[in-house]
Amino acid sequence: MLKSKTILSAASKAMFGLILAVVAASAVAEEYFTITDGLLERPTGYREWVYVGTPVTPNDLNDGKAAFPEHHNVYIDPESWAHWKKAGEFREGTILMKELVNVGSKTAVSGNGYFQGDFIGLEATIKSKKHFPDEPGNWAYYSFSTPEHKTLTTEARAFPAAACNGCHAGAAADDFVFTQYYPVLREGKAAGEDATGGKSDLLASRK
Repeated sequence: MLKSKTILSAASKAMFGLILAVVAASAVAEEYFTITDGLLERPTGYREWVYVGTPVTPNDLNDGKAAFPEHHNVYIDPESWAHWKKAGEFREGTILMKELVNVGSKTAVSGNGYFQGDFIGLEATIKSKKHFPDEPGNWAYYSFSTPEHKTLTTEARAFPAAACNGCHAGAAADDFVFTQYYPVLREGKAAGEDATGGKSDLLASRK
């Protein structure tokens, strides 16, 4: 009888530990964003996250009609970066923040180019089966930019799926994310310690 109680006690502890792990995982999944009644609270502190790159498609190279003529500074939350470099996939709860910065000067002491000017907007992309079970890939897209690009809203509602997901589904390299344009993500995928920089001899191998 005592042995049975001991086994039961061990099983109960194991089950309790599993419940705690699940609860902890759920907490981590939403650690970097808060959604209430369908509205995303504007995240703060994202410049302390992992910076993955800045693509720019300027008007000069697109007949003056670029869909996105500004620089896009993109950051991924630390937990999702850790999962990406380990598993090579975007975890439940991944959030990517995108700062919009207009093209400022086109000349510098280093030569001609496209240099960053002023902040003009802020956007977010979140992967969550809990919040977006019916969205393609469970991704949703938000913008905190006001129409005049002078201020930011404190909260935002997700765009309709058709507004963003069609392009991402058809052209993004990894799970609706354009990793092909972000070498930090592209080379860091499931790369472990090499993803942190300074370890890989990848550059030498390309020569």
